[in-house]
Amino acid sequence: MSDDNIQDNDMQQSGGRRYTARPKICQFCVDASIKIDYKAIDLLRRYTTEEGKIRPRRQTGTCARHQREVARAIKRGRFLAFLPYTGEHNDALR
Repeated sequence: MSDDNIQDNDMQQSGGRRYTARPKICQFCVDASIKIDYKAIDLLRRYTTEEGKIRPRRQTGTCARHQREVARAIKRGRFLAFLPYTGEHNDALR
């Protein structure tokens, strides 16, 4: 048996599908009308976890430049009490 037949058999036994990740596209690069601002709480809340941590680029799909801007806006929003530092205060804002 050749290696190709072995791989084909493995694919058929395991369901035949392999995971291929779609490339994530930066939302801010696509739509230039979206402004990153520390007062846009609904926008910034999507980039934080339940615990209040900033989500990484690999989860959000933002480019490096816009991820820095988002992080800066989240930190400013936290300092001015628009966003919580921890997750236990998320229920009060909803």
